[in-house]
Amino acid sequence: MSAIGTSFGTAAGDYEKGRPGYPPEAVAWILGQAPLRVLDAGAGTGKLTAEVLRRGHEVIALDPDAAMLEALSRSVPGVETRVGAAEATGLPASSVDAVVFGQAWHWVDVAEASAEMARILRPGGVLGLIWNIRDESVPWVARLTEVMHGSAAEQLLAGSGPTVGVPFGPLEHRAFNWAREMTADELVAMARSRSYYITGNDANRARTDAGIVDLMSTLPALAKYDRIDLPYVTHGFRVRRPNVEG
Repeated sequence: MSAIGTSFGTAAGDYEKGRPGYPPEAVAWILGQAPLRVLDAGAGTGKLTAEVLRRGHEVIALDPDAAMLEALSRSVPGVETRVGAAEATGLPASSVDAVVFGQAWHWVDVAEASAEMARILRPGGVLGLIWNIRDESVPWVARLTEVMHGSAAEQLLAGSGPTVGVPFGPLEHRAFNWAREMTADELVAMARSRSYYITGNDANRARTDAGIVDLMSTLPALAKYDRIDLPYVTHGFRVRRPNVEG
């Protein structure tokens, strides 16, 4: 996993407060209904872990950043956690029924991570990738992205999309539209949880903070109700591990 991808622990509080969860229907589409043993890779503060648990699955949470897993243990207590990378999980071979990556696959080495997922998945097991992407067809949301700067995930989904390596075949894709009600404080936390902000210098962070405050002053719903619906398109991808070796 890249160095930027392991930088989020310094902003774990903002990440937990500002980032959305995942729509239940998207998680159900990836995993199905039967209870599974699931690895949540790049689990962060547990946004996806929580939804997978709610659906009755057993979850192991893996992340390269111990600070993120500490936050996960506070928000989703009782989940088994492991410090490790998608390219080298440390799990036994054929030990899980499914692996999910929430906002994380764009940080991995695709060839190495694919090989590791094939190793730890049982034959026929599911590899699921999921991203929450703000709906920039809404003008104020497009302006929000300008202020916060586009991310690697947003660029990937706007382009050719994610890929997986051998032995996996083509990814299935489905999109889910929904909205998250957010307060002004949560919008600020979201901006501060992004890699551009975390790894930026003081001047860049100050410009982002000022831009968010300026944008919020133009949103009547936020001024009147102290909350606003932020529209998302969640992109889910799934593929099964082949039943044969090699």
